[in-house]
Amino acid sequence: MSVNPILQSMLTQMNTLLPVFDENTDINALRAPMLPESTLASKLKLGSVKDLSISLDQRDVAIRVYRPDNAASPLPLLVYFHGGGWVLGSLDSHDAVCRILCDSTNAVVVSVDYRLAPEHPFPAAVHDGFDVLAWCQQNAQQIGVDPNKIAVIGDSAGGNLAAVMALKARDETGPSLCAQVLIYPVTDTDFTRPSYVDNAEGYFLTTAAMQWFWDKYTGDGSDRNHPYAAPIKASLDNLPPAMVITAGYDPLRDEGIAYAEKLKAAGVEVSERAVDDAIHGFIGFSDFYPAAREVLAEISNWLNQCFNKA
Repeated sequence: MSVNPILQSMLTQMNTLLPVFDENTDINALRAPMLPESTLASKLKLGSVKDLSISLDQRDVAIRVYRPDNAASPLPLLVYFHGGGWVLGSLDSHDAVCRILCDSTNAVVVSVDYRLAPEHPFPAAVHDGFDVLAWCQQNAQQIGVDPNKIAVIGDSAGGNLAAVMALKARDETGPSLCAQVLIYPVTDTDFTRPSYVDNAEGYFLTTAAMQWFWDKYTGDGSDRNHPYAAPIKASLDNLPPAMVITAGYDPLRDEGIAYAEKLKAAGVEVSERAVDDAIHGFIGFSDFYPAAREVLAEISNWLNQCFNKA
């Protein structure tokens, strides 16, 4: 199977614009908006979308709270971690996905603007994410959510953080999570997997870019195998049900599959969804790529089942 024609047309243009990832890369230039602000999702009727700054252990972390239309409290809560290699991404870059999930799950969505590397390397993003998660549970009544119906979700590096949130919540006996959704997640540091070799170049995310992102996130690399950096290194027992989504033409494909297999071997309930003709990042292309909308609908349906069981 080849890349979907819609995505291939986009790739033809994108591949001419991708930067070279090396010591001369201008990070600030890379942090320009990743997606256009005007999307079909921006027209969805939601109850409210509010930006908040919450004080956590001598620092402030920005969050964006999405509330569905005509929904009575308490509602389930979905905490979202954006992708971008721990270096890029923002509340705005993943706004469309959060709006769609809020509307389709009828849940409150909290998107986390965690600190970015290299200014704030590992474990800063982990600390921000977990402290926001704990804050949400502690302030459940304030934000109108059910503290027993909390799930985490993220894409790429955000999928890594969502997986780590599940690990850390287990290790610290809370907050209690009922589900984790990992969209083409970073789980490992092994660049020799077949998907890293076969999809090294030409499919938006490159192997060289991932090596660069890891260098920025973990600095000298001494923490690279920490289970809160590479969750596949952790024991995966006693974790909440997981949905793992992979893309066929993605360097991260095989480590996502391997993580799902290790979760299942540990006795965790796992739902897998492979989109064989897709590239990394496809979930953000819902305006023109039908499979993205289909997968978002599947995520919402699966989450609703988990929320109903909680």
